[in-house]
Amino acid sequence: MNLLTIDIGNTNITTAHFADGIEVMIKSVPGDDTQSIAATIKDAWDHVPFVKSAKEPTRDGIVLVSSVKPQWTEMVRKIVLETINEKIKLIPGDFPISIEVDFKNSEKVGSDRLLAAVAAYEVVQDAVIIADFGTAVTIDVVNEKGVFLGGTIMPGFAIAAKALNVGTAQLPEVVVKKPDMPFGQNTNDAINCGLYYSAIGALQEIIRRYSEHLGRWPQTVLTGSGSKVIKDDCEFIDSFVSDLVVKGMVISFNKYFEEEK
Repeated sequence: MNLLTIDIGNTNITTAHFADGIEVMIKSVPGDDTQSIAATIKDAWDHVPFVKSAKEPTRDGIVLVSSVKPQWTEMVRKIVLETINEKIKLIPGDFPISIEVDFKNSEKVGSDRLLAAVAAYEVVQDAVIIADFGTAVTIDVVNEKGVFLGGTIMPGFAIAAKALNVGTAQLPEVVVKKPDMPFGQNTNDAINCGLYYSAIGALQEIIRRYSEHLGRWPQTVLTGSGSKVIKDDCEFIDSFVSDLVVKGMVISFNKYFEEEK
């Protein structure tokens, strides 16, 4: 089974091709760069083999889309149709996400959070915490039975930096990176240290409180583009895994496909 998975985030769009669950290629581009999106989708689709028995040239694949930004969903739908002449399948929508949620109004939880949880639990097969540092930071928890319990949401680095700049008279907007020292000796470095260490501190505190609720320390998985900034100073994290959402899309679809046989 060939799957072209497209993860539409708040800032970037990640496209990947999986053949029988194995990653063939993956690439993220800015969500406002329609030319790059179209080129990436075409490149990924070109890796999909043709159906051998088809009378007309037809690629043997399905295009799966998960999105947290509705206006970009329609943009991607149009790009996919115009670029590779295929219709998209939404997850959730056309296919369910294969995880149980332990509270009401679960349909309002971002599909990216649930799909990342699916991928993490599939590997750990036990209670797991998933920290995703993207445009926003989400820190979610799944219990030992694979049930999604909930999580926390915080501003990502870029949003936090922008808020300090916009909400004050003289503070500049910074790009957060690993500090050279634990304190800043100028305004830029002080802001950088504040945002950097507050993110790590919040992550550690939230993990501690989740663990107290569960009665033990579960494994913690770190993901998202922003996680690359802090992962070297997060010795309390068990693993760093990129692109959890597209992996969760593949797992959810395959489980649905097997159940429907």
